Amino acid sequence: MEKVIQAPPQQVFDVLADGWTYSDWVVGTVHVRDVDDAWPRVGSQLHHKAGPWPFSLQDSSTVLLCEPPHRLVLRAGLWPAGEAIVTFTLEPVGEDATRVRIGEDFAAGPLRWVRNKLNDVVLHLRNRETLRRLADIAARQKGTP
Repeated sequence: MEKVIQAPPQQVFDVLADGWTYSDWVVGTVHVRDVDDAWPRVGSQLHHKAGPWPFSLQDSSTVLLCEPPHRLVLRAGLWPAGEAIVTFTLEPVGEDATRVRIGEDFAAGPLRWVRNKLNDVVLHLRNRETLRRLADIAARQKGTP
């Protein structure tokens, strides 16, 4: 899944680097409970709650790779459902735009074994909305110091 965002790569990456905003743009994350001071350095964590109450799951996401402003790879936990590896890739398009690609693959737990067309459609729609929200926030920050 990809989207061209009308903001330069560093501006988009700045949103990814602000762990406190994840519940604003990551579909399914309803609350960020805590963010390590080192976020988004490798090994740092963002502690979140996902899903609707009373079925909310508390877990964390861990940075596996951080190459500002081009790439961020996370291991997103949703135990007991499992965990996913989420990759954000940013590449410049002209002077003031960024092509953002998001890749997500279940890496462990029950979700890894229930891959089907319905899940693929839901994941596609979720990631499309996630990129739309990311674009709104990044574009809104345009022109801010």
